[in-house]
Amino acid sequence: ADVSGRPPFFASCGRGLHVVHDMTGWIVRTLLLAAAAIILLLGFLICADVIGRAVFNSPVKGTPEMVSMSIVIICFLLAGYAVHSGGMIYTDAVVARFGNRGHAFAQLLSAVLGILFFGLIVWGSYEPTLHAITSGEYEGEGALRVPAWPARTIVLIGSALVVVSYVLIGIAAAGRLMTGQAEVDQRPQIHL
Repeated sequence: ADVSGRPPFFASCGRGLHVVHDMTGWIVRTLLLAAAAIILLLGFLICADVIGRAVFNSPVKGTPEMVSMSIVIICFLLAGYAVHSGGMIYTDAVVARFGNRGHAFAQLLSAVLGILFFGLIVWGSYEPTLHAITSGEYEGEGALRVPAWPARTIVLIGSALVVVSYVLIGIAAAGRLMTGQAEVDQRPQIHL
């Protein structure tokens, strides 16, 4: 990858892929910050709930509903970053034995499967998201009713960003598969 973190194959594919890669990177990093802010606020909410429950015998109403909805939101805010940054867990013990083309093929296969899986999530969540927005759907019947549209919208947007990231990975892997070029890995290495 060059200094910008783009795969080397992108250099021969024109400016379009650079723009998509850079825009996707900016969006997933912004969503990463949003997820971090939600996690921080969730920590304060849980502390307030525990203190309210223990000291005042009065928990913060709606905490379970907000926590359950926030977990889904956080996961899908982080999914795009995990894929785009190459932070998904993988094992290359077998793939490394097949050389550059074997590694490229494994990444291409992984990208295709990721596109299919998250594409199905996008396809399956589109209608429910529109319904949640137009009908004012709520989750929870307890102390607090939480609108469903934010979580459904984040699932849709997060999954779509993962699909875009996997498409970019697939294009780069296909290029390496055709050329036999090795992948330049810029992820931090952890040595134990």
